[in-house]
Amino acid sequence: MFDSPLPGRRVLRRRVTALTVAGMALALAVPVSAAAAPDPVSSFSFTTQERKDALAYWTPARIKAVGKSVDLGPTGPKTKTWTGPQLKTVGRMFMVNAAGADTWCTATAVKSANRSVVMTAGHCVRRSASPFNTNMSMVFVPAYSKGRQPYGVFAVRTVLTPRAFAEEGTNDVAAMVVDADKSGRRLTDVVGGTPIAFNRAVGGKISSFGYPATHPQLGEELLRCVGTEKKEDGQRMIPCDMTGGSSGGPWLADFKEATGQGTLVSVNSSLDGFTPTKMYGEIFGATAKTMYGRAERG
Repeated sequence: MFDSPLPGRRVLRRRVTALTVAGMALALAVPVSAAAAPDPVSSFSFTTQERKDALAYWTPARIKAVGKSVDLGPTGPKTKTWTGPQLKTVGRMFMVNAAGADTWCTATAVKSANRSVVMTAGHCVRRSASPFNTNMSMVFVPAYSKGRQPYGVFAVRTVLTPRAFAEEGTNDVAAMVVDADKSGRRLTDVVGGTPIAFNRAVGGKISSFGYPATHPQLGEELLRCVGTEKKEDGQRMIPCDMTGGSSGGPWLADFKEATGQGTLVSVNSSLDGFTPTKMYGEIFGATAKTMYGRAERG
């Protein structure tokens, strides 16, 4: 997404210590028995009419126009067009951002009890550290490619992020619950669901996917970076030069190129600069697990 905090997320993380210290000082003035732990998850939902309007808004012409509206330069040497089996669960997610601009991210349908959960980055659904600035008119198009929508379009009903992302800009991950399609079919009944893992140790080969706004693809094709992940600044990191538009795309561990299957362990979150060499993703911990659990019950 193009209003993502990309390299700025390094700065946001360094502010956390000061905020925590201030919070501790306030807590000392309240009796321990009276202090309730805050809900670690923040959520918002769209009405039936808003979801209907979102589906009407994202016409093929509008999707084509948003792809042509920005060019972030040439696709980098580490980023390659995915030419293997179709990844049915990975798709392009379109939305109107908090500033009122049409834009997109990448997202993934995952296995869930309600067969309707999609994972992406927090900054793809709301502005970081700004609780009331949420995105609108959100839809998910699995396996999008060059204008084709082979499995239809799914309107986003409910969005969940860590409260820390909404209020402080940290823990950049989101879960979404989508409606059934126009035929009444639930998302993963149509495209399947990618397995998701929490608290998985960092290390090993990762395939990261996305729809970046670099040319010649300009968001019309699914691209991939491959690298061995390391832990850096409290996050997962792989060598990668995908840019805006790839935000929210899946990090797949144990990825099998012959089948296009793997396990979701993170999502594209931030870069090391405007000419990137590294991609960062959050470590899915307890809050992400709680968030996902609520989404699959939604």
